[in-house]
Amino acid sequence: MAKILGLGGIFFKAADPEGVKAWYARVLGFDITDWGGAMFAHPATGHTTWAPFSADTTYFEPSTASFMINLIVDDIDGVLAHARDEGVEPTGRMDESYGRFAWIMDPAGIKVELYQPLG
Repeated sequence: MAKILGLGGIFFKAADPEGVKAWYARVLGFDITDWGGAMFAHPATGHTTWAPFSADTTYFEPSTASFMINLIVDDIDGVLAHARDEGVEPTGRMDESYGRFAWIMDPAGIKVELYQPLG
């Protein structure tokens, strides 16, 4: 059965994302990438990502929460099939050169991003 492998990341809104990035780099030693987040090696596959977003981002929609949860999966199609069996349809899908993504909403109104790393 398809399963969740771990936390893929935390994404949150910030009034001053550049200031937040600088603080985490300065105070906690985060290595902020060119695209604006930090990545930590996952023990099995993929990586865990930390990334502040602009306070006016629409990326977390349709959720109104100020954060989004990202979960690493081993079989995105299998996870989505199981979700559909439970009455949950994805709000979107996207394939990139580095992985496959889909989004669902949890009962608390939080957007959950499913991420299947490639390779």
